[in-house]
Amino acid sequence: MSTYSEDDLIEALRRLLHEEAPGVVLGPGDDAALVQLGSHLTVLTTDLLVEDVHFRRDTISPRDLGYKALVVNVSDVAAMGGSPRYAMVGLGLPPGTPMSWVVELFGGLREAASEYAVSVVGGDTSRSERVVVSVALAGEVAQDFAVRRSGARPGDRVAVTGTLGAAAGGLLLSERRQEEAVARVFGAPWARQLLAAHARPVARVGEGQTLAGAGATAMMDLSDGLAKDLGRLCRESGVGAAVFLSQVPVAPALGRLREALPEVDPLELALSGGEDYELLATLAPKDVERAAKLLEERFGTALTEVGEVRSGSGLVAVEADGRERPLHPEGWDHFER
Repeated sequence: MSTYSEDDLIEALRRLLHEEAPGVVLGPGDDAALVQLGSHLTVLTTDLLVEDVHFRRDTISPRDLGYKALVVNVSDVAAMGGSPRYAMVGLGLPPGTPMSWVVELFGGLREAASEYAVSVVGGDTSRSERVVVSVALAGEVAQDFAVRRSGARPGDRVAVTGTLGAAAGGLLLSERRQEEAVARVFGAPWARQLLAAHARPVARVGEGQTLAGAGATAMMDLSDGLAKDLGRLCRESGVGAAVFLSQVPVAPALGRLREALPEVDPLELALSGGEDYELLATLAPKDVERAAKLLEERFGTALTEVGEVRSGSGLVAVEADGRERPLHPEGWDHFER
C-alpha cells in the first residue's frame, strides 16, 4: 500500500490519537481497547461509510469525511438520550492511498471527537477496493432514561429539531458543481450553508438528553429522511402518523437553491432528502411546549411540531387545506438504488 506498511500507518495514527482521557485503561495498539464503564446503560452503535455509496472523494475533503464519520454515530447515541464516550475506527484503503489523505481523515475524526468529548481508542485497517470508513461508538445513558423508537402512542405529537433538507441540498450542489447554474452560486453564503450541512452535520446530544428528560415517548435521528424515518418509528411503535406539510421546517436556504435549480422541490428534500441528523421525537401534547422552551433556552435549537401519532398504521400527509393523502416513506435506501 503506497510506500508505508500497515504498522507504519497504525503507529502514525496511534501517535495522532494519543491522549489521556478519563476511563481509558488501554487505548490504541493492542488487540482491543479497555474502558471503564460505570453503572449506566452502555449505548453501542456503528455506521459504515463506503466510497461511491455514501461519499465521493472528489466532492468531500478527507477531513470533512472523518468528521462526519464520527458525528453520524454520535447522533445515534443522541437519539437514545445518551452521551457518547468511546469510538473505534475500521478503515479499508485502496492501494496507493496517500498517507497524507489518511492523516487528514483522522484529523477530522479527532476534531469531532474533541467537540463531542469522545475518545478514539483503537480500530483496524485493511486493504480494499475502495475507501471504507467504519466507526463503532460506545456511549452511556442513565438507567430507565433511554428513549427508544417503540414508545409512540396515539395522540402524541410528532416534532423535529432544527430545519430539514439542507444536507440534501448540499449534496445536490456538490454533485452538480460543474453545471453553469450551480457554479455561479457555489460561493454564495447560502450555498456554503447547504454544503456545510452535508459535510459537517451536527449531532444533537444535549437536545436528545433534554427531550428525554422532557418526556419524549419515542425518538430517533433523521438520517434517511423524515418520511422514511417516521415510518420506521411508527412500525416499531405499532402506530400510524399524520404529517402537516405546512408545518415542516424547510431549511430557508433551499429557497435560494430553487432559484438556481427550478426543478428542486424544497419540501420534497425536507421530507425525503436524508442526512439531516436532526432529532425526530414524539411527545404527549402537554409536554411539547415545555420541551420546545427548554431547547430554545439551553441550545438555541428550535423544536417544531409537524404531526400527530394516530392509531392504525402508515403515514398520511395533510395539506394546508386539510386534505389528506398517503405519504409514502421515500428516502435513502442502500438496497433500492
